Amino acid sequence: MTTQGWDAWIGRSERCDDNLDIGHIQKIALSLDAPAPEHGDPLPLLWQWGLFIKGLPYSELGADGHPKRGGFLPPADDRNRMWAGGRLTFLQPLRAGIKGHKTSTIVGVKEKEGRTGKLLFVTVKHEYVQDGTLCITEEQDIVYREPSPPKLEGSIPTPSAQWSETVDPSPVMLFRYSAVTFNGHRIHYDEPYATQAEGYPGLVVHGPMIATLMCRAFTRAHPGKTAASLSYRGLRPLISPKPFNVQGVLSEAGVAQLWAEQDGTLAHQAELRFKV
Repeated sequence: MTTQGWDAWIGRSERCDDNLDIGHIQKIALSLDAPAPEHGDPLPLLWQWGLFIKGLPYSELGADGHPKRGGFLPPADDRNRMWAGGRLTFLQPLRAGIKGHKTSTIVGVKEKEGRTGKLLFVTVKHEYVQDGTLCITEEQDIVYREPSPPKLEGSIPTPSAQWSETVDPSPVMLFRYSAVTFNGHRIHYDEPYATQAEGYPGLVVHGPMIATLMCRAFTRAHPGKTAASLSYRGLRPLISPKPFNVQGVLSEAGVAQLWAEQDGTLAHQAELRFKV
């Protein structure tokens, strides 16, 4: 498809309402081995990814478990989908048990030539609203790549950390997170598919879960700090069940550098800005 053809997808929008049900939020907490918020409590950073989810019937899913291309998102047949990164601004916390909605709009579609073939980059803007007030804005970067062996080795050495937590990403943890985020992508729970169809050596840890755990490690190390914004990106996949570390350092006043590392190199990295 030509660039002009991709441009026709820009501006497409959809809305998803959610009651931020306490029972479901308790299951998100269990999937992350975290305390569950009570009714009216603020949600921890990035827990909205387990909410505001537009589900589809089986007939509208592709072989990889994702929604078929050509619905809300552009068609990219025979390519593997990855959540590459994004940027968020936190205006005020979403609160448990209070109805809200998310509006999603495609704001960018670009095709580029990479080392392993063509890459299609799609940027989706999400706006999360509760009680008529905009709480979170987000730009999510999705990339579709032609089938090729995934990059598994890191090249950026791990910096010195001021705080660190170890994560054991068991298959049960990955299955639970897939369930609470209604993520059907089979690389996270179907090992034969992950290894034989997409070329991974095992089950793949969810990028959104890694970002959530990086933020949680910051929050635990700095209780009382209020996040203002986050930018994050994935560098390479992490494979279950090998442990990895979520770490970080304060780089300047009000700015923290976060990362996930394994075997001495970075896998994911982020910059979190917070109020001082």
